[in-house]
Amino acid sequence: MKEKLNPFHVAILIYMIQTGVVIFSLPRMLAQYIGYNGWISVLLFYAFITLNIMLISLVYRLCDGKSIFQIIEQTLPKIIYYPLYMVLIVAWSLTGSLIAKEYIIIYQSFVFPTTHPMFIKIFVDILAYLLVIKGIYNITKAATMFFALVIWTIMLLLFFINNFQFLNFTSFYFREGTGEFSGFVDILSAFLGYELVLLLFPFAEKGKKLMKAVHYGNLLTTSTYLLVSFVCYGFYSFEQLKRMKYPVIELLAYIELPFVERIEQLIFSLYLFTALIGHVLYMWAATKTAKQALPNANMKWTTIIIFIIAYAISWIPDVLMKVEIWLTYLGQLDLTIALGLPLLLILLLLFRKRSA
Repeated sequence: MKEKLNPFHVAILIYMIQTGVVIFSLPRMLAQYIGYNGWISVLLFYAFITLNIMLISLVYRLCDGKSIFQIIEQTLPKIIYYPLYMVLIVAWSLTGSLIAKEYIIIYQSFVFPTTHPMFIKIFVDILAYLLVIKGIYNITKAATMFFALVIWTIMLLLFFINNFQFLNFTSFYFREGTGEFSGFVDILSAFLGYELVLLLFPFAEKGKKLMKAVHYGNLLTTSTYLLVSFVCYGFYSFEQLKRMKYPVIELLAYIELPFVERIEQLIFSLYLFTALIGHVLYMWAATKTAKQALPNANMKWTTIIIFIIAYAISWIPDVLMKVEIWLTYLGQLDLTIALGLPLLLILLLLFRKRSA
């Protein structure tokens, strides 16, 4: 009997995919694009993502345990679904690779300033590859172990209770923000990753437990984002928050412990695990899609080739600003996939039922 994914592990997996390096810059993004009391908007973004997850839940109920690839291939001709698979492979592999590179560039600037980030990325990619080839069950178990190493860091926010200023919360709401569309997409991208649950349908038990786990994982992510943003808005003035590139890293630098000199570096180092899981899941999704596009290919070599190509392309944006620009465009593409793919699958499933 095939092992099925445990809902508890799935909830943690969703949290680990969603929560990455973006958590360190999210409060600044909220101040810059939303404005005063922007931390409240996290709840609005949560509501939007929840509606999208409910759409995926509808797909799950209608598909009766089938994979999304079966649904697509049984309804659409190859000339249509093959290019779709190519788009998914490119979008997911590049997203995973650049998520890892963004983390590595920031980490390298703190710890290994003379080391080329792509040299470090080779080792991260090797580790990611070893996890991808182990399969989704082992990936979820690894994510659960990494979760235990990361989640306790949220408790460090208690250090800032004495310096918290409610005066920083003005009576203005959502003012002085730029309101740029690309900014909203960047904030929404902080929640992305949940859409990969579409590929987990065949690995889960039938019933509502899988999608409930996704909701719980998304709720945990939202709670973390809300708490971190709330503390940053209360600790910094609005103008300070807009000027800081990574306000959460600056916040952690205020903590003084007798046995750790630079705790912000230690905490940021732990977030390698969230960046790694995000990298692994997106690459796993890309390789699963490649398996459907190229059913006769050797999957071991196909996975290696995808990693090599993604690594080579990730060399092009050579500085952090360029990586962030690439991730903005990829975030727009991933958001389109997260919204559009469930809608396409629902239409295909309804069409099949009417034709039956």
